[in-house]
Amino acid sequence: MAASAEAAQTTQSDPAQPCPSYSPTSFEALSEVTHLPDPFLYATGQRATSLTQWQCVRALTKAQFEHWELGPIPSAPAVVVGSVADKQISVQTGTTDKQIQFTAKVDMPTSGEAPYPAIIRLSKYGLDTRLLNDAGVAVITFDNSELAEQKNGQSRGRGKFYDLFGADHPAGAMTAWSWGLSRIIDVIDKTDQHLIDRSRIGVTGCSRYGKGAIVAGAFDERLVLTIAQESGSGGAASWRISDHQQAQGQNVQTQRQIVTENVWFRDNFKQFSGHTNKLPVDHHQLMGLIAPRGLLVLENTSMEWLGNASTFLTSVVAKTIWLALGVPANIGITQTGGHSHCHLPDSQLPDVKHFIDRFLLEKAVNPSEILKTDGNYPTSPEDWQKWTVPTLKRID
Repeated sequence: MAASAEAAQTTQSDPAQPCPSYSPTSFEALSEVTHLPDPFLYATGQRATSLTQWQCVRALTKAQFEHWELGPIPSAPAVVVGSVADKQISVQTGTTDKQIQFTAKVDMPTSGEAPYPAIIRLSKYGLDTRLLNDAGVAVITFDNSELAEQKNGQSRGRGKFYDLFGADHPAGAMTAWSWGLSRIIDVIDKTDQHLIDRSRIGVTGCSRYGKGAIVAGAFDERLVLTIAQESGSGGAASWRISDHQQAQGQNVQTQRQIVTENVWFRDNFKQFSGHTNKLPVDHHQLMGLIAPRGLLVLENTSMEWLGNASTFLTSVVAKTIWLALGVPANIGITQTGGHSHCHLPDSQLPDVKHFIDRFLLEKAVNPSEILKTDGNYPTSPEDWQKWTVPTLKRID
């Protein structure tokens, strides 16, 4: 069985040389991988053993997600200007000939001193503004649907991102959201208002916005913390494990269904419907693109549709990437049932505060490994992880 569906396309004889460019194979040539793909595979039969090699693996993984699932994310454009105030961030971006404008609402903290840490929340759904403000964190609410619409399957190519890059741009909506979020960070970087600490910015969202938060955290390394709340299919869930859950008779959203619901992914991701084992990557690797930075996965055991087993098991396997990097406490996984969708239960509040204290407030707290669920699943992470975890060494 192949360790990775595309390993042969990234062969390089000397890992010390610059990272090879990605040369994707055809869909027809992809081999099937029934377990979760090895996230440390560097080339055919060769695995990363150093941090330098891991950076090449990371670049390959990101390119694979862009090519097969999410769509390419454009680089920062020539023009990125705007302003940061205590109520709003304004962004104007594009080329010298064509530009778009959008804003993000700002709610300043009720405690602490400027420059404040901030968390960018996709839409108004998710972690409560007052909770974050009282902790000393500014909340930047980004209306991501303004950049890429997501009303239904007919929304493809609509929104300001596509006004700038063209309605036929292959990026899915979540890639477009991530691009827009990065322009907000660009404006914060460029301004000198002393309101937002550019080195302490996170991202959060719930449900579809939790999916988008993971993509943003994976694509922009300036985000020091990602809090993904009940992201389900297309977020913390594995396509493979969700298919397995459905095969066991459970009501779980799968890749086949989600590509018909909305435009969050690139259009030709549909070709994997019924063929998810041909995907060269899966979502333990998408989450792993966030490593070694902070990631807190908040899931809901009671919502089978989210892939409750899939999200938990996939996150546990993703944790091996942080383990290989020597920072296993930088990913937290907590799954609790008995509450409504996107409602943070009291039992998860200490975990949220712990990650905010560590990554946004930079308090001197002892890192705690958070790994808990009140679920009971018939499969285990070991059923899906068929590879060992290396210790990635620094080579100077």
